[in-house]
Amino acid sequence: MGKRVLLFIITNILVMTTIVIVWSLITRYTGISGSFEDGSGGLGINYVSLMVFSILVGFTGSFISLAMSRFVAKKMMRVKVLDPDGSLTAQERAVVEKVHRLSRAAGLVHMPEVGIYQSPEVNAFATGPSKKRSLVAVSSGLLNVMDDDAVEGVIAHEVAHVVNGDMVTMTLLQGVINTFVVFFSRIAAILVSRLVRSELQWIVRFAAIIIFQILFSILGSLVVNAYSRYREYHADQGGADLAGRDKMAHALRSLQQHIERANVNDHTDDSAVQTMKISGKGNVMKLFSSHPDLNDRIARLEQR
Repeated sequence: MGKRVLLFIITNILVMTTIVIVWSLITRYTGISGSFEDGSGGLGINYVSLMVFSILVGFTGSFISLAMSRFVAKKMMRVKVLDPDGSLTAQERAVVEKVHRLSRAAGLVHMPEVGIYQSPEVNAFATGPSKKRSLVAVSSGLLNVMDDDAVEGVIAHEVAHVVNGDMVTMTLLQGVINTFVVFFSRIAAILVSRLVRSELQWIVRFAAIIIFQILFSILGSLVVNAYSRYREYHADQGGADLAGRDKMAHALRSLQQHIERANVNDHTDDSAVQTMKISGKGNVMKLFSSHPDLNDRIARLEQR
């Protein structure tokens, strides 16, 4: 489930870094002014021009990441897309039927693509640029260790993400964060470049922009992850509405039991379930988690 957020953040950082590198090279070798230091600001920076530039780059990077989300997920996770009209195993057919049945119950006109990826992790995710072009994928590990009701609860949760349009709202949030990342990374880079000789300023500024942008993007991911944790509660509720509260709660408890079994076995490499280990290793690590604690999610679901 955390794959959706992780892949989006990584893609966004890579896209933003590429845009900045290309823009820096263009301004360097074409004579176009890209320093934003010809204004009348207190530090000699044209803040209006820089903010307009930051908005354009920030939202462009975010929407490119959204457009690429389904493609990147398929390639990085090696997802096998299941053709409903093709030859499928009984297990594959059951997954497709669950996704389509729950999607129709949720009012989706266009059925999401359905996929399975080979991994021992107990996981699933939903992604895509729109409700019409979405993907719901589950791991082979999840299908092998969970019973039918738990699998249905997990799939209902992911379908709820699609119905809620979480990827689009996350993209808008990421666009705002990107804007501030670009804005403040360039101001910081300009200030740092003034500490060196004039003949070295361009290369120092170029390197500083990339470094500060990556650092600020990581800090910005805290906000994205906080939003993701907030949306998980809503997806749990949406999953409960689609599959039934008992199945949704059963799915969360099954995930919890699997994690606990992995932790008890000292010889088990539990890196495959880290996206579900949302209890974390302390309050600091929780800030970087895309999901709330499973106990909290179960308690909220039962209270409602």
